[in-house]
Amino acid sequence: MEDAAIASVTGTPDLGAGASLHGKQVFPTNNAWNTAIDTAPVDPNSNTLIASIGAATHIHPDFGSNASYGIPYVVVSGTQAKVPVSFVYASESDKGPYPIPANAPIEGGSDGHVLVIDRDHWLLYEMFSANRPAGGKGWTAGAGAIWNLNTNATRPAGWTSADAAGLPIFPGLVRRDEVTAGVIKHAIRFTCVHTRHAYTAPASHFASSLTGAQYPPMGMRVRLKASVNISGYPAGAKVVLTAMKKYGMILADNGSNWYFQGMTDTHWNDNDMNTLKQLKGSDFEVVKMGTIVTR
Repeated sequence: MEDAAIASVTGTPDLGAGASLHGKQVFPTNNAWNTAIDTAPVDPNSNTLIASIGAATHIHPDFGSNASYGIPYVVVSGTQAKVPVSFVYASESDKGPYPIPANAPIEGGSDGHVLVIDRDHWLLYEMFSANRPAGGKGWTAGAGAIWNLNTNATRPAGWTSADAAGLPIFPGLVRRDEVTAGVIKHAIRFTCVHTRHAYTAPASHFASSLTGAQYPPMGMRVRLKASVNISGYPAGAKVVLTAMKKYGMILADNGSNWYFQGMTDTHWNDNDMNTLKQLKGSDFEVVKMGTIVTR
């Protein structure tokens, strides 16, 4: 189990980078991210879709104690000063200004995500390919989205977000405060190399030219099979695996096969989380999908 020093209790989220939410729920209980799918039927194309991602490929926690791993976020108060943001894909972005602190962490690598949570208005601000300009007076980004964490509102059909699938990023991260508390009550975000020119709810956008039905559409949900024995895993890893059984994982972006994302935190127990790499794609199944949008 992770360091109990940040054990989660329901209350007011802390402030700062990687701050604990103290059990405050992100999105309503009936939101897609928070809906249990452990008893939902299996998609008839499950075996083909799993094979497309890699049935023999091991899953990979895309986070760890290295400060350059994971996706960072910062929690701010409702009085945080807002700054202008200029977007490349302005027509599909929510206009600023955004309450971004001058020292807001930016995800390393090409994605350059910035995630900001306003704890008092319970709003989530997300950007990708974000850059902090000289002087700190304004930001530039590829696209940006503002999410009201008290509602189930989604992006308009066909719109992107800070994620390729048009989804929010933060709700799908494995967070250390949750692992420490012993329970994750939401689906987890994951990626794969080849996605389809299609999406299914809760996604609203695709990012591929591949049209074959063997490729997974954005928004596709998988779950760890009920038959997989997780009793021998360390406590922290078992929390993640339990969530994968109950809430599953949602395909959110193009990336490495079976990589699932968590928050940036140098206190992650790598020995614990690395045991998750024992699992393979064949340990998962696709939850039955609804309408698949291909235009």
